[in-house]
Amino acid sequence: MVDVLENKRAATRFRVLVEIAERQPAVSQGEIADAVGVTSQAVSEYIRELVDDGLVEKEGRSRYRVTKEGVDWVFQSATDVRRFADHVTDDVLGSVQEDAAIATADLAEGETVTLSLSDGLLHADPGGGDATGVTTTSAAEGEVVGVTGFEGVIDLDPGHVSVIQVPPVRSGPVENIDDIAAACADVPIVTAAGVESVVALRDADIEPTTHFAAGEVAAAAASRGLDAVVVATQDTVGRVTDALRDASVDYDVTQ
Repeated sequence: MVDVLENKRAATRFRVLVEIAERQPAVSQGEIADAVGVTSQAVSEYIRELVDDGLVEKEGRSRYRVTKEGVDWVFQSATDVRRFADHVTDDVLGSVQEDAAIATADLAEGETVTLSLSDGLLHADPGGGDATGVTTTSAAEGEVVGVTGFEGVIDLDPGHVSVIQVPPVRSGPVENIDDIAAACADVPIVTAAGVESVVALRDADIEPTTHFAAGEVAAAAASRGLDAVVVATQDTVGRVTDALRDASVDYDVTQ
């Protein structure tokens, strides 16, 4: 077990040290007591122990500073807590979490199913495969079914995002309407960043899927195997590509 989670005292000691680090050098024991949920007297005792252990140094009345050793201890403890949390979410809860899928055939509760992504949505097929789960409900074909006990990896080819730049209104009209129309043909997700982009798409007889969080939406679609086009003004293209890079999505930018 992680040290700061072994008992309440260790956890409180960790929180007091973090509160000192956040407030240093002028430290109000009353504020720390309110934040941690203990008495001011208890905070005073914890601080005295931290000073004795070399994790905090006293600089004057109500003035404390976390030492290098204290910073190292907080960092290591926080890392241990993060690893424990990752273990809980990934290893423990990951095996018991329930997700929703579309049944491709009539399914009974407790049935092993193959999981796949189609049109960006999770589908459950009868029988075992490379990626499987166990149904937690029964469902008729086309209905939603609960699935848990996930094993394996879903076979998925990530989508590609094409980013098309258009000029801002101050730079004149959009001249590449035909190119926009051709790029968006048969692409399931088309997003727009900027009013100029929305109008350019409508001039190409295309209604954007969304004109909010264009890069994030396209990145989410690509991560589920769907190609996408983002039409963005030159002023907004940087925010779009930042979102795509953060999601490790394959993309290209054209004018």
